[in-house]
Amino acid sequence: MEEEECMKISTKGRYALRLMLDLAVNGTGQPVRVKEISVRQDISDKYLEQIISVLTKGGFVISARGPQGGYRLAKEPGDYTVGSILRIIEGKLCPVACLETEENTCVRKSGCITLPLWKKLDEAINSVVDNVTLQDLIDWDKEKNGKDV
Repeated sequence: MEEEECMKISTKGRYALRLMLDLAVNGTGQPVRVKEISVRQDISDKYLEQIISVLTKGGFVISARGPQGGYRLAKEPGDYTVGSILRIIEGKLCPVACLETEENTCVRKSGCITLPLWKKLDEAINSVVDNVTLQDLIDWDKEKNGKDV
């Protein structure tokens, strides 16, 4: 049985992060339409609708219906970690398949020389994505470019 990689962040995960950042920067309390995000981020509105559906079900964004409808963040940008956004879209973030589940069921685990490396890499990835918020990304961009995302 061939193991699949689970490390690469998919287009859907990257777009979800961009969508959340767009809402954080452009929402200012008012609902934002998917069409507006689509234009600003150059992402198909159909694809954004799929992503925003997952984010809405997960309680990350709030949907407002009607002529002034759209979407807004459910919380402040500083309350969302990159890890939480990626996980709701991607599932578990891990460098190798044997770390995907709580119990490592790999038949080679007891003699695996590289397992400590993969565990350290997994811890490092999670440490980064769980300690960077949407607000951090916005602040970094402002420092670098002197403007919003």
